[in-house]
Amino acid sequence: MECKGKVIVTGVGKSGHVGEKIAATLASLGTPSFFLNPLDAYHGDLGMIATGDVVMAISYSGYTDELLRFIPLLIERDISIIGVSGNPDSLLARYSACHLNIKVDHEADPLGLAPTSSTTTTMAMGDALACALVRLRDFQAQDFAQFHPGGSLGKRLLSRARDYMVSHDLPIVKPETKVVDAIITISNGKLGLAIVMDSAQQLLGIITDGDVRRAVQRYGREMFDLAVTDIMTPNPKTIRPDANLSEVDTILRRYNIHALIVTDEKDRVVGIIDSFRVMS
Repeated sequence: MECKGKVIVTGVGKSGHVGEKIAATLASLGTPSFFLNPLDAYHGDLGMIATGDVVMAISYSGYTDELLRFIPLLIERDISIIGVSGNPDSLLARYSACHLNIKVDHEADPLGLAPTSSTTTTMAMGDALACALVRLRDFQAQDFAQFHPGGSLGKRLLSRARDYMVSHDLPIVKPETKVVDAIITISNGKLGLAIVMDSAQQLLGIITDGDVRRAVQRYGREMFDLAVTDIMTPNPKTIRPDANLSEVDTILRRYNIHALIVTDEKDRVVGIIDSFRVMS
């Protein structure tokens, strides 16, 4: 938490693979971090580490030769070391400013030799540290999205309703329109609904495929003689154009509906956004 620079995670073999994952998780959750192979440190990559950085060194035995030969170089440069091992009496633990014990009783493989249980506890420790830092830094979903602009979460938090709404050739009907004519408008609009607006372009309601089906069940053939205002859903749910897709999705799920009418600050209809566009 108090690190002023970067967190460099290092390890050899399976510990190294887990270390890469830990570094990636830390970085994605707001802690600048990267993985460094100790072998590469001897050939120029030591220059990646600077004063103010913290090194998390992983070795289950605490005696991995390649890692231990790397430690004096860090101590000489006054770089703080967090040791992660299953042996609190190891050399790695002894030379660490802080030691995290990941000891397991035995490995999970039938021979009890392959790093399995130990790599699991190592990864769990890394995830726990990352989660603790999220709490301490008050790291929010919006911050997470900044580091994942290409992922689905980034899209949901960074994209706005205006970016995905349908805004042209909207299916609009008047309240006095016959239901049979409204069905044609709904079908042509390919959104499963039509917006009901009066002559002053004020939003009155919506008529959906569901409204039509329920009207058929209730009125039978007489439904075709009804006006839209007789079966429409009044006061439909709306949302502003600058709302992010996560907000859109929350409202759709809360009210179990498939579309929202997008209105501007003057409550003018500017578009429609549905669940298919939120998920796409």
